[in-house]
Amino acid sequence: MGNLLQINYITLGGFASEKPLPQAMAEARAMGYDGLEPVFGAGCLAPGVTQEECRRLRACADKTGLRLGTMATGSYWAAPFTHPRAAVRRQAVEFTENYLQVASWLGIDTVLVLPGAVAVPWDPSQPVVSYAQAWERATAGLKACLPAARRLGVRLAVENVWNWFLADPVAMRAFVDQFPAELVGVYFDAGNCLVNGYPEHWIEMLDRRIFAVHVKNFRRDDCGGTLHGFGDDLESGAADWPAVRRALRKIRYRGPVTAEMIPFSRLPDLRLPDLDLARDTAGKLRRLFG
Repeated sequence: MGNLLQINYITLGGFASEKPLPQAMAEARAMGYDGLEPVFGAGCLAPGVTQEECRRLRACADKTGLRLGTMATGSYWAAPFTHPRAAVRRQAVEFTENYLQVASWLGIDTVLVLPGAVAVPWDPSQPVVSYAQAWERATAGLKACLPAARRLGVRLAVENVWNWFLADPVAMRAFVDQFPAELVGVYFDAGNCLVNGYPEHWIEMLDRRIFAVHVKNFRRDDCGGTLHGFGDDLESGAADWPAVRRALRKIRYRGPVTAEMIPFSRLPDLRLPDLDLARDTAGKLRRLFG
């Protein structure tokens, strides 16, 4: 397909970003990946990272022969655009502006954005927000980020996640269509939608709006599934990868395809980094999408 084949940093560097990014870059390249998706929020890329530090990281990627096609973050779960408190919503906007700036310094043109949440299914301590309020607040939050995105030349890609919000392709399409098409699109996760649908159907509906793609697999169970359904084998699960490939070809998708391997099937003993998992995934990603 000619896509940029990447792995998300977490598989190589861990949840707390304890591994230096240059080391993860070298490992990813040695395993045969074209690119690495850095994660903003901790470690080498904690908020407050300087332009000079980002330039050094970019130079390291170039020397390694590795591309940085997209950047991700998990920080929105703690401070979403949809939070009931206005101060937290402002924090989400400020974080995103910083996120966009760091991406620009790294030469990355697309960042993963979580739009917020109606609820966080695995964390009952998080507030429940009405769907209407979530839509209104997420829309306002992203609109507040547009000037920075336009100035810096970095696109905002809204991911479909387990947030009980924008959980079908029609809702996602309607949401992103509120914004300029060149600035806001979709970070489509082919694994996240398997709990209640088919990724090839999402791709058909979202079409040109898809800026980036995450891949992982998921085992359905009892008319749906649980967090444990996300396994450690890209080829094992409910995903029909040939159908996904056909759908991507039909819409002429040429962006990054990034393996996001976080095997919740291993809970309560989930530990990352896992270099064996990253190495195994490299061959399978190349076989499926190379």
